[in-house]
Amino acid sequence: MRSKGIAVLVAVALTMTACGQAPSSDGRSEVAQGGPGFLDAGARTAKYGTDALPGVFPRTITHAMGKTTLDHKPTRVVVLDTGELDNVVALGVQPVGVAFPDGSPDMPSYIGDKAGRPANVGSTNSLNLEAIAALKPDLILGSKLRAEKQYPLLAKIAPTVFSERPGYTWKSDFRLNSAALGSTDQADKLIGDYEAAAKQLGTDAQAKLGKLPVISMLRFMPGRIRLYAAKSFVGTVLADTGLPVTESGKVNDLAVEVSAEQIGKADADWILYGTYGDPGKTGQAGVLGGPLWPTLTAVKAGHAKPVADETWYLGLGVLAASSVLKDLRSTLQA
Repeated sequence: MRSKGIAVLVAVALTMTACGQAPSSDGRSEVAQGGPGFLDAGARTAKYGTDALPGVFPRTITHAMGKTTLDHKPTRVVVLDTGELDNVVALGVQPVGVAFPDGSPDMPSYIGDKAGRPANVGSTNSLNLEAIAALKPDLILGSKLRAEKQYPLLAKIAPTVFSERPGYTWKSDFRLNSAALGSTDQADKLIGDYEAAAKQLGTDAQAKLGKLPVISMLRFMPGRIRLYAAKSFVGTVLADTGLPVTESGKVNDLAVEVSAEQIGKADADWILYGTYGDPGKTGQAGVLGGPLWPTLTAVKAGHAKPVADETWYLGLGVLAASSVLKDLRSTLQA
């Protein structure tokens, strides 16, 4: 960005907070709870993108905040969430800056060193606009849900493309991000390869086990216990495999909340549970050590196992989805 423009922007950002950070909308809670516009976000996001041929610039991208024109292929990309991080890394791009979720300030292990060493530009709910501007990006990728209020300032730093939201819309979000990078053909191939692998896993599980096992997606969080459902990231992955899920897993929403006394609703052939944050603050020990847990079919069969929360429940892209498939295949020995 032009130096004077950066200076003006930073001055504005600094007036918003004492340390150059701009608080975003309460995206985290809406991601966790569904929120307004949740169910139809997928339909809206599927309409975004570009009619430009892969690799051809200039190109105009239609996205959640309007239209953005990119004059050349971006080389300095800032990503504002782990979904965008996953997307660009899958396309072979190492971002210059990244914002991690609150409470998860490290690079997800399934990405590892593939992202290089991007600068930290705050958290998804507290972006550091000064740090973003200093990186002189030529593309910023994020979502309306996470940072709608910051969009006007971000768009003054660099061309900015926003999806509607992270979550079950991850495939459409991937294609939108790839449109900004001129790599829609590459994204389509990666999704196609993933979907073929998911379908094959279901086929192999049927052949190996003689039936398709019912999967339960359980997550322990501070103050709540959730059974993840059809409109969750992991719900879409399981749907792609063809593996059946519990009645709670079929609900057309992000998740169903249950109490410790209702943990029987989690029962299935397999219970695969994640833990968000400090296990001691989630009530997990009380459930796993309680009287109901040993009575569950999956527990009695030795089929209740922990999974990586950062992948299964915080994951938001094709790399995370492929990692879930790998974990699932290993677990089921399919």
